[in-house]
Amino acid sequence: MPKGYWVSVYPTITDPEALDVYNERAGLAVAAAGGRVLASIGSRVDAHEAGIAERVVLIEFDSFEKAVAARASAAYQEALAELPDGFERDFRIIEGLD
Repeated sequence: MPKGYWVSVYPTITDPEALDVYNERAGLAVAAAGGRVLASIGSRVDAHEAGIAERVVLIEFDSFEKAVAARASAAYQEALAELPDGFERDFRIIEGLD
């Protein structure tokens, strides 16, 4: 069964401390859903074309369905409510190839 992945790219982070509560709650929600963080804060980025060398987060789940369910979970929805106003990111859930 192909794995599922959350891919988040943060174009600009003007106030990293404003994300502290979200990061804590999101981390707990991801762990509870069986997600494994493969790349996150502090990971090196070599951006090309329209890429932006900012924070990229990559999280792996056992399946695409589990990744989608984790995003819909009550715990993650509570984390999302903690994102500051005007916050921007590019978030996708993708299915792995195998």
